[in-house]
Amino acid sequence: MAPPSAGPVEEVPVDAPTDVPLPVEDEMRGRSVLLKQIQEARKIIERHQPKSLAVLGGDCLVSLVPFSWLSERYGDRLGVLWIDTHPDVQTPKQYTNAHAHVLGALLGHGDPDLTKAVTRPVPAKNVMIAGIHDPLPFEAQFIADHGLRTCSPQQVRDGAQPVMEWLKDSQIEVLAIHLDLDVLDPHNFRSLLFAKPGRGKHDFGDVAEGKLNIPDVLKLIQEVTTEKEVVGMTIAEHMPWDALNLQEMLKQLPLIGG
Repeated sequence: MAPPSAGPVEEVPVDAPTDVPLPVEDEMRGRSVLLKQIQEARKIIERHQPKSLAVLGGDCLVSLVPFSWLSERYGDRLGVLWIDTHPDVQTPKQYTNAHAHVLGALLGHGDPDLTKAVTRPVPAKNVMIAGIHDPLPFEAQFIADHGLRTCSPQQVRDGAQPVMEWLKDSQIEVLAIHLDLDVLDPHNFRSLLFAKPGRGKHDFGDVAEGKLNIPDVLKLIQEVTTEKEVVGMTIAEHMPWDALNLQEMLKQLPLIGG
């Protein structure tokens, strides 16, 4: 779906999924599989030594290695704009799925297997979370304790002043932008976990769900790119339910499904 790339394109190898859920290993689901993918991603990046990176995920953990690489390259000149309904600062003690741990690891906090992949943590003052609302108690406390700056969905729609002030107040010269598609309203953008057909109201633990729309996100990104050069861009959490369900249906049809 993405336009052709002007630079080299690589695919991080991922084992084919099975019907058996990945096991929880030392409080993290699929720990050994995730570490293997982290190592493979690092090898690919080191082979190219890029000045900039675009990443199509995958869940939010796909930003860990690329943003760590950019932090090594640009140091305190790098800012991270985390466009997400959730701050992704939990640890395995709060939640076993590592996609909720990644920003915390980039800041140097959390599970040692993840923080080990971040040789130069991003300073908290260089991070802005946009689109967040109703964080869980642990997340809200983490944000307060580390002085992370945030911008609510309504503030994004109103011009994202907190984001623009953050850019002006900081020494940031370049940006890595993480876009978790779940920042979008699942009633309007359907290829999201939260838009699962037939879902129950409480199926996802009553965590916050996105309130923005695509034009809101594009306007925000266009605004920040007038101020800073973007050297990292991640798209994460794409879940095309209709395509997946159609694929399963086709497998069971005569003449098509074998």
